Amino acid sequence: MKKVCIIFLLSIIISLTAFGFAQTSPNFSNELTASPYLRIHIRADSNETEAQTVKYYVRDALVEYLTPLVADYDTKDSAMQGVRAHLSDLERIATQTLLEKGFSYGAQAELTTECFPTRVYGEYTLPSGEYSALIIKLGSGKGDNWWCVVYPPLCFASGSGENVIYKSKIAEIIREWKNG
Repeated sequence: MKKVCIIFLLSIIISLTAFGFAQTSPNFSNELTASPYLRIHIRADSNETEAQTVKYYVRDALVEYLTPLVADYDTKDSAMQGVRAHLSDLERIATQTLLEKGFSYGAQAELTTECFPTRVYGEYTLPSGEYSALIIKLGSGKGDNWWCVVYPPLCFASGSGENVIYKSKIAEIIREWKNG
């Protein structure tokens, strides 16, 4: 009986210690509600080849539009204010690109907070948690998405299999835009 009580007490102490450590750990998800990132997700209408292909045309048009807009943001708040002020322009550009490529469904843009899973790309990790996000929904928005980070500018372009290329597409375009 004495052994059972000691084991029980030790397990409670270990559990409380582990819980306390997790609460103060810098990677614990409770800190992510104030994440410094503003993500962008462009969600295709479906996973059909055509819908996935047109998603990248929309991405290119939106990145071209966003580049000068986000170039001078120095805080997440300023990035969010700037993006919020241009939501209708983002919808218009996405819808126009869809129409030019022969798709009659439109696009919706919103600035929201959503839960996302952990994303690991080489040395970059965005832990799971709540993030502010610019969501561009193409048609039903039920297809796979392309994602990036508007602020700070950080994007990933992947190759196939293990040959993943890490790029900051928006950051590269901003550098070219400022230097050109």
